[in-house]
Amino acid sequence: MRVVVTGATGNIGTSTVRALAEDPAVTEIIGLARREPGPGAAREADPAGTGKLRWAEADVTDTDLVPLMRGADVVIHLAWLFQPTHRPAVTWDSNAVGSARVFDAAARAGVPALVYSSSVGAYSPGPKDRAVDESWPTHGWPEAAYSREKAYVERLLDAFEATNPDCRVVRLRPGFIFERQSASEQRRLFAGPLLPGRLARPDLIPVVPDLPGLRLQVLHSADAGQAFRLAATGRARGAFNLAAEPALDAAELADLLGARTVRVPARGVRAALAAAWNLHLVPASPALLDLALQIPLMDTARARDELGWTPRHTAREAITEFLEGLRTGAGRDTPPLSPETGGRLRGHEFATGVGRKP
Repeated sequence: MRVVVTGATGNIGTSTVRALAEDPAVTEIIGLARREPGPGAAREADPAGTGKLRWAEADVTDTDLVPLMRGADVVIHLAWLFQPTHRPAVTWDSNAVGSARVFDAAARAGVPALVYSSSVGAYSPGPKDRAVDESWPTHGWPEAAYSREKAYVERLLDAFEATNPDCRVVRLRPGFIFERQSASEQRRLFAGPLLPGRLARPDLIPVVPDLPGLRLQVLHSADAGQAFRLAATGRARGAFNLAAEPALDAAELADLLGARTVRVPARGVRAALAAAWNLHLVPASPALLDLALQIPLMDTARARDELGWTPRHTAREAITEFLEGLRTGAGRDTPPLSPETGGRLRGHEFATGVGRKP
């Protein structure tokens, strides 16, 4: 089986490539990325030295993708820009238009299966006291560019399936994905240069803010990679929710950190975040907080029963690894995940524009 993976050097991509390399049914992996990774990335992605993996530089916004996909048995589309939140036209071009180009190229290349990384962020606002299945509406939260783009791509896939009925399409909708090696990238993308990673220690975090409505589902990147492998090599079709137990709220995080919770108003936190974002002190927009407060809890039974997927890591284990990664500045030898991306000094992040550059 020949598999093409877009966004192969990111958080989900590196875990997906590794899972594919370990699968005897997969004979060749073409990892597409805007920038070729360092030599350590290939060793991590294929530790057994199978020789299945080769990299190809490609940008979903302007590269001719058809030759790269021709002869593939499946395309896994993971490429996605979270930043710059201050320039939504840039993320729209990469995420919405870029996804349309990927789907069109897969159709023109005659690829028989397409696996797409959607998100819990594609869902419309929903309940926090019960879990919803994959039939919950995917209209997103329009004020958040991330959610708006994920919802739009769901509509692109609806049209793709209607015009390409012979192509098997799988949409995986994971929660928030963490691991130790994603810490440097996610600190850069969401918290910015002001977060002191060395202080991410339980003994230095005495309180956890308790925001009404904030209850999130997460999973480990390695488990996400296995889900994409199963979707690519199996026969499943349709949408699948992905998350590990338990859902994390302030009480769970406080218990994990040995801290106590302090009730804080969401309005005040949002106002502070909006001020910091407008001053280019943090890259995460206040609309992302709005999204986090409104997304529903997901039922993952279908992924277990039809995809054969069960996470090996709990949500607490994924967060624990992530915090360890923050303390140590962990990453991988790929441009998105490297601690060196953007320069060694965090002042370089300010100089190049927090939330203003990809």
